[in-house]
Amino acid sequence: MTNDYWYLDPDRFFSPNPAQRFLARDLYQSIKEMPIVSPHGHIDPSIFVDERFRFSSPANLFIIPDHYIFRMLYSQGIPLEKLGVQAKDGQDHREIWQVFADNFYLFRGTPSGIWFTQELIEVFEINERLSSENAQDIYDEIQHKLDSPQFNPRALFERFNIEVLCTTDAVTSKLEHHQAIRDSGWNGDIRPTFRADSVFDITAPNWLREIEKLGELVGKEIVSFKDFIRALEERRAFFIKMGAVATDQAAISAYTNELNASEVEIIFQRALKGKATHQDATQFMGHMVMESARMSIEDGLVMQFRVGSVRNYDQNIYERFGSDKGFDIPEQGEFTHNLRPLLQKFGSNPHLTLIIFSLDEACYSRELAPLAGVYPAVKLGPPWWFFDSVNGIGRYFETVMETAGLYNTVGFNDDTRAFPSIPARHDVWRRSSANWVAGLVVRGILDLQDAQEMVKDLAYQLVRKAYRF
Repeated sequence: MTNDYWYLDPDRFFSPNPAQRFLARDLYQSIKEMPIVSPHGHIDPSIFVDERFRFSSPANLFIIPDHYIFRMLYSQGIPLEKLGVQAKDGQDHREIWQVFADNFYLFRGTPSGIWFTQELIEVFEINERLSSENAQDIYDEIQHKLDSPQFNPRALFERFNIEVLCTTDAVTSKLEHHQAIRDSGWNGDIRPTFRADSVFDITAPNWLREIEKLGELVGKEIVSFKDFIRALEERRAFFIKMGAVATDQAAISAYTNELNASEVEIIFQRALKGKATHQDATQFMGHMVMESARMSIEDGLVMQFRVGSVRNYDQNIYERFGSDKGFDIPEQGEFTHNLRPLLQKFGSNPHLTLIIFSLDEACYSRELAPLAGVYPAVKLGPPWWFFDSVNGIGRYFETVMETAGLYNTVGFNDDTRAFPSIPARHDVWRRSSANWVAGLVVRGILDLQDAQEMVKDLAYQLVRKAYRF
């Protein structure tokens, strides 16, 4: 082995303690080939519609859709324009790839570096270390493979052993790509997820247009809050018909509050007139979290609630390049008091599954684990976004499991826009899971039989049960 070649250590992410490493290796082998269940992510379903679809270039596959890549390179002074993030078309993808290769050293020790290295080695069988000098040769090798039928999205879906993949779809989506996948006869299980964020934020600049689109889809102008709720319920039913098992809702705060009919109608009417205040938006969002839980109890959709991201933090970047460009920043959270109205009304309801994600790591051990450890409806989502890393996953296991218990968690989701990274992301989770469980065994906390069952649950069973597949 020379410095010109990559090498994936078969014991990567395992403890240096020989006894723990040996057992982690054995546990990992028992789950390595289990099917992947991906219950939440942002893969564009259109790529699966036609088996003739081809990814246009390595840059378009790995770099242009990935805000993890943008933020690191931008932090080192590399303009987003050099990464294909611009309004105009026509930038040379080879140039984008070269910039990435010139600066790939920036990703040493990061999740993005781990995922990308594993993708090149295991998916594209490229063992030569990416560098400025060989960037174009590797670009050509990847491009050649992308042009072949073996590397179209459907073929990779099957090669990755993905059992089910859920996309994230706006409430106003017609789900035409999902329908086209069904009509094509392909048996890959691609499901939509209902996301209504665009109509829950009543102070968003495009909120009125989104309400108009929602009304057009249900064939009725929305002029009251009751009209709005009926439209949401109708769209949820349509998503369920198309295979959806979950909703996905994001908020800066976990605030919940049930307004009476008159209060919410007054706020809704102000919003229709373009006069809603920020206080109105807070009250309305808190009420809609309650409404979402109520609807999930009635129609059976699992409710995912993601809290703590200040999205589009840099207004200048947002105005120039749009959303999802790496400028979403975590914020400190509070759940104990904010969730109390919802949990007192719905937390013990056996028909609700509320999966909570936070970008405030301290909340997991301080508040979320105790809440999940007592309320039947509450489950903890896995480490998310900034924390789906080797260290982040390890901290999650160490701080959450003793209080919440393993079976009040839901396994892993990859939450990615970068399709070929899915197996690498799940592999990090599975190796980290095996290492954590092995540590419990060598310390005498578990026996081997429990350990063998737990790693299978972490890799596969928990997510299937939580999302009711």
